[in-house]
Amino acid sequence: MNLLSIQSHVAYGHVGNASAVFPLQRLGVEVWPIHTVQFSNHTGYGAWRGQVFDASVIADLVEGIAERGVLPRCDGVLSGYMGSAEIGAGILGAVERVRAANPNADYCCDPVIGDVGRGVFVLPGIPEFMRDQAVPAADVITPNQFELELLSGRQVVDLEDALAACAVLQKRGPKAVLVTSLHTRETPKESIDLLACGPDGRFLVRTPRLDVSLNGAGDAIAALFFFHVKRTGSTAEALSAAASSIFCLLERTEKAHSRELLLVEAQEEFVSPSKVFTPMAV
Repeated sequence: MNLLSIQSHVAYGHVGNASAVFPLQRLGVEVWPIHTVQFSNHTGYGAWRGQVFDASVIADLVEGIAERGVLPRCDGVLSGYMGSAEIGAGILGAVERVRAANPNADYCCDPVIGDVGRGVFVLPGIPEFMRDQAVPAADVITPNQFELELLSGRQVVDLEDALAACAVLQKRGPKAVLVTSLHTRETPKESIDLLACGPDGRFLVRTPRLDVSLNGAGDAIAALFFFHVKRTGSTAEALSAAASSIFCLLERTEKAHSRELLLVEAQEEFVSPSKVFTPMAV
């Protein structure tokens, strides 16, 4: 499998491509990364160095890949945080180029907008771009609960609300929706839910809630879910595999009291998770 991953990148730590690329490679994927920014570290540290690349770089690099004659072998495009609407337009342009070369290629969009407790943390115009252009263009989307509510225009209080919100988004284009963190009135206080809705059904995985909040976990689970959906064609199997790997990664990171994901140290969790969570049909 060959995937084009267009995301931010850091030299130290694991967010964006620095979080998504290695797990995919460990699973045998040839990843073609295009970096939209390159920073020394993620911005959660409060200080960083580096630069944001011009949106035109995306089209230029995709053109260079096309000149190698390999775009027909690209099986999908993965995107995450978009620093501007211009970057977003560049990503959708890359998706069009790939689909023109390979009609079977899929697009997975992690619609990074904000989070519960933090609200919207992207620049003005990005939420509207995600809602009106990126989501309709995508085959797979991986919002958190805050983004699910914002993109669907529906408040999520219980599981039925979450299922209805996913259905709203699926009607706009995506075949599969993974809600990467969900806490409804049915979710026990000590747990966290992950919900996946696809053409073959709707499934829930419930894991213990860990006392950890780390940058980059969303980037990794989006990549893993996309890969496993492509690999198996099963929403349930993809949810189980991605949720299990990420839980085990986060658990090991928490035990080590690390501020960065132990992506390399815990790499076997991507191939054979030490705990496997069985999805429930909902």
